[in-house]
Amino acid sequence: MVVFAGQGDARRSMALLWRSGEEPGEVRPGPKPGLSVDVIVEAAIEVADSEGMAALSMRKVGERLGRTGMALYTYVPNKGELVDLMYDRVLAELPTTYDASAGWRPAVASWAEHTLAFYLRHPWVLQVSQARPVLGPNEFATLESVVSILRGTGLGPRRTRGVVALLFDFVRGAARTVTESRLAPSATGVSDEEWWRTRSHLLEEVAPGFTDQYPMVAWVESEDGGPGTADTFAIGLNVLLDGIEAAVAKG
Repeated sequence: MVVFAGQGDARRSMALLWRSGEEPGEVRPGPKPGLSVDVIVEAAIEVADSEGMAALSMRKVGERLGRTGMALYTYVPNKGELVDLMYDRVLAELPTTYDASAGWRPAVASWAEHTLAFYLRHPWVLQVSQARPVLGPNEFATLESVVSILRGTGLGPRRTRGVVALLFDFVRGAARTVTESRLAPSATGVSDEEWWRTRSHLLEEVAPGFTDQYPMVAWVESEDGGPGTADTFAIGLNVLLDGIEAAVAKG
């Protein structure tokens, strides 16, 4: 499931993201909390965190707040704008500054680790396409933080843009693999151990010459560690940083 940002009315969406203009408010007595854009966005994030993006709807968010889905439309016009607001809101969890006194490389490594942990806390964020940015303040703050680190490399704007894109693609890809690994047992009803055990035995049966036919695959799989391990992430990140370092050295 891929969700594209910016599907609502452009002016209304941008005004909500940047809080430019008055917001509708509601104050009423009784146990139900007053509604606001912030209250609705927080409730929607709770739904997405606990049930996934597929379960997100205005009705579901309304139920969490003890209201009807229709009651939310005064504050957030539609689900598309709600997703934009949710996405930008959770990005506020990420640090906006990093200590680069020891150099850009350890700072980028810290950024990557924080960003990976963020995606794993909110896996639904991975379903928001990067093809069209949300253009919210926290999205820009996130970009500002990583560019600020990379500015210390001396690379120019064009090459820095390419490095930023590469870093985000790497971290998002790693987070997606871990997330899917976590979801697979409940989605299929089969544990990872059982899945691999069954198919490993069958592979030996149906492809008895597998090692001879695919010697490089056999070699690369000869040591422990799967695609979703922390070790794999660390190795890949270090190789990526080595590449950036080599690019910097070339000037």
